[in-house]
Amino acid sequence: MTTLQDAPPRRLSLPVAALVGVLALAAALGVGHLVAGFVGYTASPFIAVANYVVDHSPTAVVKWAERTLGTWDKPVLKVGLAVVLVLFALLAGQLSRRTPRAGQILVVLLGAAGVAAVYARSDLGQVSLLAPIAALVAGLAAFTSLHRLALSRESADQGAALSRESAASGASRRKFLRAGVGVVAGSGVAAVVGQVAGTSSNAEDSRATVGPLVPARTAPPLPADADFAKLGSPPFITPNGDFYRIDTALVVPQIRTEDWSLKIHGLVDREVTFSYADIRNRPLVERRVTLTCVSNEVGGPLISNASWIGVDLVDLLDEAGVQAGAEQMFATSVDGWTCGTPANVALDPQRGAMLAIGMNGEPLPVEHGFPARIVIPGLYGYVSATKWVQSLEFTKWSDRQAYWLSRGWGEQAPIKTESRIDTPSGFARVPAGKVRLAGTAWAQHTGIAKVEVRLDQGPWQLATLSAEVSKDTWRMWWAELDVPKGTHQAFVRATDQDGYTQTENRADPVPDGATGWHSVSLDAS
Repeated sequence: MTTLQDAPPRRLSLPVAALVGVLALAAALGVGHLVAGFVGYTASPFIAVANYVVDHSPTAVVKWAERTLGTWDKPVLKVGLAVVLVLFALLAGQLSRRTPRAGQILVVLLGAAGVAAVYARSDLGQVSLLAPIAALVAGLAAFTSLHRLALSRESADQGAALSRESAASGASRRKFLRAGVGVVAGSGVAAVVGQVAGTSSNAEDSRATVGPLVPARTAPPLPADADFAKLGSPPFITPNGDFYRIDTALVVPQIRTEDWSLKIHGLVDREVTFSYADIRNRPLVERRVTLTCVSNEVGGPLISNASWIGVDLVDLLDEAGVQAGAEQMFATSVDGWTCGTPANVALDPQRGAMLAIGMNGEPLPVEHGFPARIVIPGLYGYVSATKWVQSLEFTKWSDRQAYWLSRGWGEQAPIKTESRIDTPSGFARVPAGKVRLAGTAWAQHTGIAKVEVRLDQGPWQLATLSAEVSKDTWRMWWAELDVPKGTHQAFVRATDQDGYTQTENRADPVPDGATGWHSVSLDAS
């Protein structure tokens, strides 16, 4: 006769063990998100670890993600991190089918990773460590208690099988299920409360109170032929919703105007700090500037143009009195991202550098830097376009290394003369005969002098240029080519007002911008 003493050691089934690990993960993330809502939204362990991955990924991986995934890189990262965490949770459960020790160790290690990720953030204070610590404690407690209940359930099932007493088995099963449902519900409520608390300081509400931004110095009226949108070029002004966005922020910073300030310090005669009201009440200037991302491949979409409203940056810098030894303006964003701009460019009154608070006639959109951002014409965005800016420190290059400079990108980063065919698209089918091409060319702060197109290896033909609005903005063009039947390649190149014609030699964006002629394949019939 079989007795309880003869029974095999208690052991969780695979599904139950997996469930214990996943429920513990849910408890940890929910509690961590709850506490982060009160001590710093980005201190949520999930967000902090994701930010750490972004900040410490090899440059090649980051560039691959931007090139392959575009603006989907951040959602894909979040999904990927969630999958990895679930796999670890499953592993913790599977390693703990008899005893919880191995799973508890894994939970502690994962919790410690969250603590380290928050500790490494320069934009978070020490109190923010409460979020990952709370997550660690909650995850460990949930794992331990659920494992004990689950093991009791398995023991009761075994006892019922041997003694025919099913009451104990049913009670244990119900207790485990109630605990599991409680963890799920509690985690969900905690996450929601944390989300609401963390985003209660809603920047959109603050943005809505800014009111109309009326520049004292307006940009000249746009000429009728500023673009050839009817012929296939982009519109001269990019709508805010279509303006490209490249940054490292997994969570868009939510800063209210009353909480924002800009400090100018370092190698200056006097440290100065400006509030939003200080900037808002100054005479504002409107300036049209095209921004370009250094990650833009030849023919790529990471370029947009807007009408910016703000103040001349050089006026603010003059109040601080930047010293002669300063080599870079080291800008820091609210989310901790850093940017190094050549000091001589920022201080050049002819450059037109701005602290912008408006974009296309309205306050800056939150995702584009509200309350304020830097806009400096002629330099790639990673050295000239800090969003959510809060600090400008003047230093020597050897003293501080900005985010992308430390990853192998160039120091000066002037935008290269480039052009693009927007219409027709690549591999388009077109009727043989006259085919109209339209596109964009740019050489910010130098200006475009001419654009040429050609078919296959034929002669270059001049394109018709749109009116020049500013040397700091892109310029549209169109041309017609005689395209015989068959498959052909159309090319474009631009020449800037310094006489430089863009090279056909292809270069990757790293370290200081891509080069090469853009081309499209045409199938004429």
